[in-house]
Amino acid sequence: MNDSALKTLRRVLRHPMFVVGLLIFLSVIITAMFADYIAPRTYREMDMTNAFAPPSRANPFGTDNYGRCLFSRVVYGSRIALRVGLIVVGIQALLGISLGLIAGYYGGILDRLISFLCDVTWSMPPLVFAMAIIMALGPSLDNVVISIAIVSWAEMARVVRSKTQSVKATAYVEAARAIGRTDAGIMGRHILPNILSPIIVLVTLALPLAILSTTSLSFLGLGAQPPTPDWGVILNEGIDFIQRAPWISIFPGIALVYTVLGFNLLGIGLRDILDPQLRDL
Repeated sequence: MNDSALKTLRRVLRHPMFVVGLLIFLSVIITAMFADYIAPRTYREMDMTNAFAPPSRANPFGTDNYGRCLFSRVVYGSRIALRVGLIVVGIQALLGISLGLIAGYYGGILDRLISFLCDVTWSMPPLVFAMAIIMALGPSLDNVVISIAIVSWAEMARVVRSKTQSVKATAYVEAARAIGRTDAGIMGRHILPNILSPIIVLVTLALPLAILSTTSLSFLGLGAQPPTPDWGVILNEGIDFIQRAPWISIFPGIALVYTVLGFNLLGIGLRDILDPQLRDL
C-alpha cells in the first residue's frame, strides 16, 4: 500500500461516525441483497394457528395477526426501503444538479426563475406538500416516490448553483470557453467533476430522509399497500395490536431507526472528510 493510500485510510479512520455509518450501510445492503437466504419464510406466508406468537427461535421477531413471520417481513422490507430511497434520491439529484448547474452557469433570468422555484418549494412543509400530490395522484408507492422527489430537490439545486458560480470563474473554465467548448461540454467536463464532493455528501444525507419520508407516508396509508412488507405498512398494521403484540411495531421501528441513523452517520462522516464547508450551508 502506497503512502497516499495509507494517508487516506488514516484520514477515514479518524472519523468514527463514518466507519460506523459505513458498517451499518453495508449491513443493510447485504440484508437487502440476500433477503431470500436470510428470511426463514416468505413475507406472504400465513399461519393463522400461530398468530401473535411472541419472539422465539423459529420466529425471531414473533408473528403478526396473520401468523406471518415478522422477521421475514422486516428483512424483505429492507429491499423496499433501499429501492425507494435510491430512486427518490436519483430523481432528486437529476433535478437538483441539472437546475443548479443551469442557474449557476447562465445566471440572469434563468437563475432568478430557478431560484424562485427553489424558494417556493423550500417554503412548503415537505410531507404536507407530498401528501397533497399523493392525494391528487392516488395512494401508491410509485406516487410516493414521485411526490417526495418533487418536494426535495431544492436544497441540492441551491448548493450546486453556489458551487457552480464559484467554479465557472476559474481560469481553466475560461480557457475551455476560449477554445470553443460548448456550454454543455464545459458544465459536464469541467464544472461538474469539480463539485462532485458536495454532491456525494448531499446524496448520502438525502437517502435516509427519503427512506423516512416514504415510510411515514406508507404508515399513513398513502404509500405501499398491504401485504407489501414496507416498514411503514407493518407499523400501521401493528398499531391496533400494540398492547397484545407490541413486537409487531417495535421491530420494524428499530429497523427504520437503525437504517436512518446509519445513513445519517455515513453522510455526516463523508461531509467532514470531503467537504467540511457544507456545515455552514
